Amino acid sequence: MAGVYEGAVQDLIDELGRLPGVGPKSAQRIAFHLLAADAGDVRRLADALIEVKARVRFCEVCGNVAEAERCRVCVDPRRSDDVICVVEEPKDVVAIERTREFRGRYHVLGGAINPIENVGPDDLRIKDLLSRLADGRVQEVILATDPNVEGEATATYLARLIGPMGVTVSRLASGLPVGGDLEYADEVTLGRAFEGRRVVGR
Repeated sequence: MAGVYEGAVQDLIDELGRLPGVGPKSAQRIAFHLLAADAGDVRRLADALIEVKARVRFCEVCGNVAEAERCRVCVDPRRSDDVICVVEEPKDVVAIERTREFRGRYHVLGGAINPIENVGPDDLRIKDLLSRLADGRVQEVILATDPNVEGEATATYLARLIGPMGVTVSRLASGLPVGGDLEYADEVTLGRAFEGRRVVGR
């Protein structure tokens, strides 16, 4: 969207439009919301943005977001050290933690292999993962990358690397969403659902 507004307003729209998932219309809507908002509210937002950049970093062990050198999962002595769940982004850690099903450690790659975007294995935290597996304490690596082309490529690449190390490699099951209709499932989702089927009624 070419610059329609003057100076500061257009600058704000342009900056908002650079955020992921924010298109030109959404950027314009947010900008005008901020213009109409109370100055105190806008200041709190600005302060929160500055504060998060000043205080938050990435965990030196797993790559999750943290306010210290290590994140809360890495410093938690109750977590199991023999299983690592590999995810693409810190937001994936949050999603898995919400389930309360996983009690091991995490490793955040910082993305997925994507040749179109020029993201290769060396651009991800793969060497750090291999270093964590070197001492033999980890018994299983769960690959929880996204169920899309990039996530599948990353999981396949990691499985090939980790397999010879004698560590069990598993992949999160994926398939049909609860409450969904079979006719609306795409062929990849349906195929994965068949692969991950289980015996019932025994």
